[in-house]
Amino acid sequence: MNSVANNTSSNNLHLVTALQEERSAVWALYCQLAEMKPFSSENAIRPMLSEFSQLLIDYISFGHFSIYEHLIAEKQHQTSALSHAEKIYPAFSSITASAVTFSDTYDDGRRKFNTANLAQDLSMLGERLAERMELEDRLCSMLLH
Repeated sequence: MNSVANNTSSNNLHLVTALQEERSAVWALYCQLAEMKPFSSENAIRPMLSEFSQLLIDYISFGHFSIYEHLIAEKQHQTSALSHAEKIYPAFSSITASAVTFSDTYDDGRRKFNTANLAQDLSMLGERLAERMELEDRLCSMLLH
């Protein structure tokens, strides 16, 4: 039984570490994008926006499907932890939708986009990502304890 507990703990630590690495990469690229203001040249920003959008979707998906669903599937956690995770879910899901909308709006050239709203959209996304990170930290804490 101790081997099963150690394996679960190791898997949980691996998930949390992978999430933190993805999150750091997304945040670093987000900061690089934000520093490119004012967003006057659509061509100069398009490649970075494309890379950011892809990384953002990978990160959002990993957090949503790997961390959150793993926590829900874990049968070892107490009912209170599961209850707390279920309370977090609506906000978590809403932030996921915001990130997908941003990515759909500023994807890599399949459609033209106007940079006029990019600063505002990027700022709003940054706020939502900060919120998401707080929620993820709570979920990760539940996984590790």
